[in-house]
Amino acid sequence: MIESKARPVRRRVIEAATLGTRNQPQAEITRWTCPHEQHVSQGCVTCYRSAAEADPVLPLWEVAVWFISPRPIPIKVLHDIHRHGRNFALGQPSTPLVFLLTGQARAAQGVEAVAGLVGFLLQSLRAIDDFTVTEVRAVHF
Repeated sequence: MIESKARPVRRRVIEAATLGTRNQPQAEITRWTCPHEQHVSQGCVTCYRSAAEADPVLPLWEVAVWFISPRPIPIKVLHDIHRHGRNFALGQPSTPLVFLLTGQARAAQGVEAVAGLVGFLLQSLRAIDDFTVTEVRAVHF
């Protein structure tokens, strides 16, 4: 006799936004503003630091941030990100001056995870002193 056990089905939560120079409605601005009153496109160093010390029971978010930079990012910086930990990676898709930063963060909400990853750009990457976030995505299962 074959016995089967039902497994609970986890629901995947996806939060995503396309940001740009167009005016966003106030509701969207509020939705993408972290508890420290920073919009995700500007990043939040406090959210970044909080994720490093986050309670392990908080959801683990897989975060992706696409951004543009007016200057190329040195190859050394692209490679140094991998040594940072938390599964951070910085790559350059086929389009020049468009970059993709990915990583994991523990946070209560996706907005905090995204703001923290962009906060990483602000705090840790002195070589990236000027950037514009164009799209964000946070997923947890």
